[in-house]
Parts: sequence; C-alpha cells; structure tokens
Amino acid sequence: MSVSLRLAASGAISALALLAGLSAPAVAQDAATIAAAERVRDAALADNIALDYVTQLTTRFGPRPAGSSRETAAAEWAAGYLREHGFKNVRIQEFPLVGWERGEESAAIVGANPQRLVVAALGHSPGTPEGGIEAEVVRFTSLEDFQAVPDGSLAGKIAYVDAGQMVPMQTGAGYGPLTRIRGAGPGVAGQKGALAFIMRSAGSDEHRMPHTGTTRYVNGVVAVPAFALSAPDADQLSRLIGYGEPVRIHLSSTAHTYQTTSRNVIGDLPGRTRPEEIIVLGSHMDSWDLGTGAIDDGAGGAITIGAARAIADHGRTARTIRVILFGSEEVAQPTNTGNGGGAYLRSLSPEDLANHVFTGESDFGADRVYALQLPAGAQTGAFADAANRVLYPIGVLRSSEPETEGGADIGPIVQAGVPVFGLLQDGLRYFDLHHTADDTLDKIDPEQLNQNVAAWAGLIWLAADSDVDFRSLAPGKTAP
Repeated sequence: MSVSLRLAASGAISALALLAGLSAPAVAQDAATIAAAERVRDAALADNIALDYVTQLTTRFGPRPAGSSRETAAAEWAAGYLREHGFKNVRIQEFPLVGWERGEESAAIVGANPQRLVVAALGHSPGTPEGGIEAEVVRFTSLEDFQAVPDGSLAGKIAYVDAGQMVPMQTGAGYGPLTRIRGAGPGVAGQKGALAFIMRSAGSDEHRMPHTGTTRYVNGVVAVPAFALSAPDADQLSRLIGYGEPVRIHLSSTAHTYQTTSRNVIGDLPGRTRPEEIIVLGSHMDSWDLGTGAIDDGAGGAITIGAARAIADHGRTARTIRVILFGSEEVAQPTNTGNGGGAYLRSLSPEDLANHVFTGESDFGADRVYALQLPAGAQTGAFADAANRVLYPIGVLRSSEPETEGGADIGPIVQAGVPVFGLLQDGLRYFDLHHTADDTLDKIDPEQLNQNVAAWAGLIWLAADSDVDFRSLAPGKTAP
C-alpha cells in the first residue's frame, strides 16, 4: 500500500444508521432489488472464489514487484482467471515504468559494540558504493527536527530518524506520520549532506521484520541509499546512541532501478439495460518483494473478483461492473506519470469518464468490514437506507462521514469526479504485516475474507441495479 493511502479516521457511526438497521424496511429501492442484494450477500458468505484467487495468486507467483517478471506473469494469469469466471472484454493495459530491484543488503554496528542489524532497503533508493558505507550515526526523533538542521551539516554522517513505534488503530491512522518520514527522509538526508538515511520501520509490530515501502523522488532522483530498521533493532541502536558514545554503522545495498513496464488487468460484467454506465471495483496486482503480497493486496483483488462473481451468479445488473487489478500501486516514479490508476484515467475520453458512475477500492487487507462510507450527499436518504438494511446484518454500520478520496488506484478517477464509496476494514493488525516478509497467505482469515466479499457484493448489487445518480446528489448535512 502506498504512502498516498488515505488513513483518516472514519468518524462516528451515525446513531440514525443504527436505528435504521433495526427498524422498518427502507423505502429507498424497490423490495425486489433489496431482496436480491440480500440473497447475493448471503451466497457470498459461503463462496470460496476469493480464497481460491488469492491462494493461487500468491502460491503461483509469490511476490510481484511493480514491473517485474512476476507481476507480468501474474497479470497474464489473472486475465485468464477472469475469462474463466465469466468476465467479458478482458484486456491488459500496459504502461511504462521505472522498476526497482532490491538486490542484497546488510547493516551492522561496528567498533566497540559490533552487532548485526536487520534492515530493508526502501523502494527506489539507490545502492551503496561497492564495499558499502561506514559512518557515524546522527539520531533525530522527528522529521521536523531532521529538517531543521543546517544544509550540509551532516556531511560524512548517516542520518537516523526514530519517531517511535506506530500505534495500532482500527482505522490505521497512525501510519501517515511515519510514511511522511519514509517519503521525505532520503531527500532531506541528501540536502543535509548525509551519506545515507535510516528510519525506524513504519509498522506497528515488534518483530525483526522491517517494513519496506516507497521513497520520494526529488528532482528526478532518490538522493541517498535509504533503509528501514526493524523495531527491535531501532530500539537497540537508539539505546546505544543514548549512552553518549559515537556509534558507527556499516551499510551495504546493491539495489538499482531499470526501465520496464507495468500493466492493469481489466474485466467487465456488462450491464443488462445501461451497459455504458460503469461501476469500478479496484485493487492492485503488484506487491513488495519481502512477502507474497497476500494482504497487500492479493486480498483486495480476491474481494472484488469474488463480489463481482457472486453478483453474476444471480443475474445481470442494469449497470456494468468493472473489476480492475491495477499495476504499480506501490512505487513512486521520477515523473508525474503516476501509477496504474493514472494510466487508466489517461486512457478514458471525457465521455467515457462521465459514464463512470461509482467506484471503490479494496486495499487494506482481509479483516472484516465494519463501516460504510458513501459519497457526500448520499449518506442519508433512500439508497443509504437500503444499503444499511443489506449490510447491517453482517456487522457493517453506516458512517456519518462521507467517503471523499478512495485509495491510490482509484484516486485519479475520484479526483476527476467519479463518486466514491468506502467499505472500511478493521486495520488493527494490518500494519503488523504489510510490506514485510510476514505478508503471506496464512494471515488471511477465510471467514473475514468472505464477510468482505459479502459486503461488497450486497452494496454493489444495490448500486449496479439502481438508477441512483450519485454525481447529481447535492452534498447534504451528515447525521448527528
């Protein structure tokens, strides 16, 4: 998951939503549509297509770094998987990319207290010179303190930012402050004259499994070699520095970039009466290279494919349902070409874009959905009441806060005006796992995975078989 993931808290669940879930049937959609959505929801709870997809994806292809041969092979296989499961107009959309390979990496404290450190190079950071880098470490406890030192003042040193451990939250809100450090850190290090940059791993776990993730290009380059340090090793290094003696470390990395391509995989379930109106269900195909990308984001593809397939098993909806497995979500680029979401937007004519009526993204693991956020103006009223009736029985409550951004993949079309919904997942353990060697299939709970599929299937049936114009709904006041 990229640094552009929106992790703001979802807000309070509306008291009115709770009452709606327990009171009389909604009058929003016709009874037949609501009943059909309930049947689709219940069938999805017992279906195994989502688990089948993510199992095959992660077992056959393992990690799928953006632009790698593994991402390419996985995309080709996924296109075939969609065809086998009844999707139409299946195609692969290719676009250019600067790829990145990790190579080999190591770190160690040297001198009077020699010991190995567990690190992971940060995405798109350059390798070290042959033989590595050895230098004294200068520690900072915040990005702001790091930014405040004079330019050039860290010449010949290694900059280290330890802003403390991420606090687990259901919304994942603690991640944003640490990804700021990861994104900006190498550029600041270069500005201050440092030889390299290290940071406490951006995760909520206490394992010796550092979290990788993308850095940010500045003027077309990532300035210095950059590394994430596992939480226990960050504690160790910080304690040693705290004793007041200079601490030197040795860093080595053979990471490098290369020119390649990435790809989006697109498949449709054409609408019955209004096929030109499109609902996009998004996730991403690429992953980081340390694990197998099961929760980030093989699970998202599994959820959206499973939901669409559950709907197709019960008939055709009025509108077209489009599943997109986006490429290159995880990595920054030296220009503004963006990721697979940007490539998809650039492929649309103004008329095509205007026919995109609703979108959502699954990119937060596979743990249960607990809340629904609808577009501004649609949080109350007929459609919201129907959605609440369908989702409340499986533990999904209507939020009083609107969804406004989506995620990194659908973000470009949302910014271009496509209304967006959010099915918010429990993120308490997500940042223990993502971007690490621990992101593997065994971390997926099949029951919670199917609850996700059921929530998506029920909501999308309502939206795809209705004539609700989400674009035209004027923003209204949220429920108290």
